[in-house]
Amino acid sequence: MIKFVMCITRHPDMSREEFKDYWMNKHGPFFTKNADAMRAKKYVQSHTLDSPLNEGLRSSRGMLPEYDGVAEVWFESEEQLIEGMSSAEGQKLGAGRDKNWVPHCWKMKGILSTIPNLRHSS
Repeated sequence: MIKFVMCITRHPDMSREEFKDYWMNKHGPFFTKNADAMRAKKYVQSHTLDSPLNEGLRSSRGMLPEYDGVAEVWFESEEQLIEGMSSAEGQKLGAGRDKNWVPHCWKMKGILSTIPNLRHSS
């Protein structure tokens, strides 16, 4: 199993609440409705919390501003990801995305494999 991970920053004209609402209630259902055509096995949205901890981490560690969320799309294999995105259905889905939202927001993080949970032994 592999996952395609994307770090997402909202369009500068969107509030975080507008972004969360769009992602959760429009984009998420659109993707899950079409997941089989993309050969996706799992889709996960992780939304950034509005928390003072974010500012604390940024300032104490010199970090860049946080992303607004992280999306994970899971596939059985790299071949399934390529087939899903290359298929006629995958191309149609890619072309049908909301042009005002996606190009400004998505930053690819990479294709990752999942390894068993590693524990620190004490």
